[in-house]
Amino acid sequence: MVAISSIIELRGVDRMSTKFASIGTLQKGNYVMIDGVACRVTDTQTSRPGKHGHAKVRLTGVGLIDEKKRIVVMPGHDNIEVPIVDKRNAQVLSINGNMANVMDAESYETFDMEIPEDLKDQVVEGATVLYWIILDQKTMKQVKN
Repeated sequence: MVAISSIIELRGVDRMSTKFASIGTLQKGNYVMIDGVACRVTDTQTSRPGKHGHAKVRLTGVGLIDEKKRIVVMPGHDNIEVPIVDKRNAQVLSINGNMANVMDAESYETFDMEIPEDLKDQVVEGATVLYWIILDQKTMKQVKN
């Protein structure tokens, strides 16, 4: 039998990287969880409430990691999960194919990270890169000069 405290600890890891927000308050450019994937809001449409119903919000988002378009329709007063995106800097230590070994600028932790296609020619050893931590996934976003 699993202890309740261990279940809470396991869920606490997932809950630390998300929070809740009202879907009616989200705007274009905000981050949101759609189908368990972190997305950037690209469009919101609000329908008028019906005679006995509630106003509905149609939210369109694009995945932050996979760039796929996702749509969700919910009542305007409902809450939806919002991912906490941690933006950090790192220095590239070495490059091996499409993988880069980088060191975090604050914690000095070293780890491997995939180099995106659009940054392949800009990433060199010794360069400083901006990466995001989204739901325990690390994604390289930009090369700083």
